Amino acid sequence: MKTLITSLCTLLATALLAVPSAAVAPTTTALLGGPIFSNPLVFDNEFFPFTPGGVKVYTGKDEGAKTVVVDLYSTETRMFDVGGSMVECALLQETEFEDGELAEISLNWFAQADDGTVYYFGEVVDNYDDGEIEDHEGSWLVGGPQKGDPEETATALVPAVFMPADPEVGDTWKPEDLFPLVDETVEVLKEDVKFKTPAEKFEGGILVQETTDLDPKAKEKKWYAPGVGFGKAKGPGEKLVLIASTFTASEDEE
Repeated sequence: MKTLITSLCTLLATALLAVPSAAVAPTTTALLGGPIFSNPLVFDNEFFPFTPGGVKVYTGKDEGAKTVVVDLYSTETRMFDVGGSMVECALLQETEFEDGELAEISLNWFAQADDGTVYYFGEVVDNYDDGEIEDHEGSWLVGGPQKGDPEETATALVPAVFMPADPEVGDTWKPEDLFPLVDETVEVLKEDVKFKTPAEKFEGGILVQETTDLDPKAKEKKWYAPGVGFGKAKGPGEKLVLIASTFTASEDEE
């Protein structure tokens, strides 16, 4: 059954990601003593693997609505100007359905720095209602909107840390930091965590907690597995769990 689901997801990925790759350009930059991106499309961060053509599928509930989320790891890339240097970023497309209806499509851009930290360069969000785009709330990009992006896309000056190279208990970071548009803080609660999903059983994972100043009462826990990345989430009124994936856990953690 899991093999069948993965095959169907791969077909879906082929249909949704038939897009050309952007031209390659110089990608080394330093943010005033910050990260250097010599090979930004080479991802070896164990908690954020990125393989173009990869697929993940999640199911769960959100405030009573049945949800399905499909993550498609695209071959498309985009250039971002950071401090006068160009950084090439990889595209992760997330498509969310609620009770069988398309709810959201977001285009998320990532690059890995030389030290192994994965940086988030922003997202373009299409929120749907009755099959039509309702708005682009939550959209933000380093450097602001480019050609074809929604005009209301907010501008970030620098990319945000999405996943440190070696996350440890007590570490905190902010993947989104443009209050009051978007805001998110992540803290590592546990290391060497075991957990299971319908897709696979995992060892050597991390458990994190996400909070936001937009709603101080909102707290969500997320589990990440080496070689696979995000595996499941649980928060007030919502849960999400990996049911199929083209990624597999790191061999030394099995």
